Amino acid sequence: MVKGLVFDKKVSHASGGLTRMENAKIAVIQFQISPPKTDIEQSIVVSDYTQMDRILKEERNYILGMIKKIKATGCNVLLIQKSILRDAVTDLSLHYLAKAKILVVKDVERDDIEFITKTLNCLPIANIEHFKEEKMGYADLVEEVSVGEGKIVKITGIRDMGRTATVLVRGSNQLVLDEADRSLHDALCVIRCLVNKQFLIAGGGAPEIELSRQLGAWAKVLHGMEGYCVRSFAEALEVIPYTLAENAGLNPITIVTELRNRHAQGEINAGINVRKGQITNILEENVVQPLLVSTSAITLATECVRMILKIDDIVTVR
Repeated sequence: MVKGLVFDKKVSHASGGLTRMENAKIAVIQFQISPPKTDIEQSIVVSDYTQMDRILKEERNYILGMIKKIKATGCNVLLIQKSILRDAVTDLSLHYLAKAKILVVKDVERDDIEFITKTLNCLPIANIEHFKEEKMGYADLVEEVSVGEGKIVKITGIRDMGRTATVLVRGSNQLVLDEADRSLHDALCVIRCLVNKQFLIAGGGAPEIELSRQLGAWAKVLHGMEGYCVRSFAEALEVIPYTLAENAGLNPITIVTELRNRHAQGEINAGINVRKGQITNILEENVVQPLLVSTSAITLATECVRMILKIDDIVTVR
């Protein structure tokens, strides 16, 4: 876990580009430091050598003018967004940036811009004319470091850093990385659920089977279509402990039947203990889950069923 920013990219080494910068003034730019192109796709044929030299000179002056404006603000680290219109930077612009002692990280993904600017406490710059010092972020150190066989760019000591953090995940292949990413996402979602609603309940299928039991008892006192609907709802809730037992390699019919029996005897915290392969008091095993997870799942499933039933007016939904 890095308190700062990490890019899975190298810094630009063209023309001896810098790989380390202390007291960094960082700008996130969304414009291109390259010669402009025509608005429509077309070819320009130049047959005169003097005209060709003039075009090249104009391109150099255009790029040099942009870099001088950037340097005048005190910027010494540039994060350049990847462009789909034309090259975000050219070899010539990288050469001038290296001479101006500006560290460059190019091909930053568009989807990452919001996270980057929030972390660096800066604003993205869409035009060279809007390049102002107050739009930049500040950090103690920007450096390229070796990690395993590759290299990454790490930004640390960020001034007035946003409420973000970076987790660097390494693995032998993309499959391992994707699985680690999903695991981290699941863990963060659990924390978010606890922040939104600060209640924990027993896991192991205990709340679902208890709810199913109580709804089943209520269905017996109802008549007609309402009783049938409530009973079906109660039976549907048993799918969760049934699936849990099945995924654990247990006999789902035996396990769910025993679980239902234990809850009927008043053991409301009885749940499926996957490690022991039996029904135990799941709270004593410290197997808990956020209340919001269960309530959200039941609410969304109920709304989905209501929507389907209302289409054909099978049941009058109140």
